[in-house]
This record gives sequence, C-alpha cells and structure tokens, in this order.
Amino acid sequence: MTDAAGALKHAMTVIEGAVGAALVDYNSGMALATLDGPGGLDLNVAAAGNTDVVRAKMRTMDMLGLGDGIEDILITLSSQYHLIRPLTSRSGKGLFLYLALDRGRANLAMARHQLTKVEAELEV
Repeated sequence: MTDAAGALKHAMTVIEGAVGAALVDYNSGMALATLDGPGGLDLNVAAAGNTDVVRAKMRTMDMLGLGDGIEDILITLSSQYHLIRPLTSRSGKGLFLYLALDRGRANLAMARHQLTKVEAELEV
C-alpha cells in the first residue's frame, strides 16, 4: 500500500507523458496531494475545476436513475488528455485521482491501465 504522495510520484514515474497528478476531495474541491511535472499546470485550479465535472456527472447519473459508478472520465484537449478516476474503495469515497498527460507522448490505454493500478495500491 502507498500513501497519496507516493502514489502520485509512482504515477508520474510510470505513466509516459504525465505532466501533473493530484488526489482530490470532490466534496470540498481541495487537492489533498499534488505532484507537478513539466508544463507548470496549476493543480489546485485543476482540482477545483474538475470537482465541478465529477459533481455534474454524478448529479446527471442520479437524475437518470443510473445505478452505475464512474470508472473514469476522459477530457481530450488538442495537446493533452485529462483523466479523472473516482476512487472506489471505502476509505477513498469522495476522492478522485486526476492525471494530466501530454497527448503527443502518452499512450492513453496504458495510462488508464496504470492509473487503475495506482488506485489499487493507494491507501487513504
């Protein structure tokens, strides 16, 4: 098991093209841990903004009566991918992992796979 800082460091190391990572509380919108890479992303702003995305999707799923959970949310930009992965463990309820990737260097399928492994090893 890995703590938040260790999990983010692992993600930034093993996921090709990673430019920033955060563990975020979507109830408050606050980043609990961040790790910045090349590109100088303001991860606190990203945490707050992506909290709105997660809340909106959860609200929509609730209104539609979908009993399913969110595996991940992908936002595709012209130069980046942004992955949002709500934690599924009991201790991680209300939290999500956020990962920004350089689109030119990242393998999206591998990044999703690796982020799943990071989540599995994370202890909060």
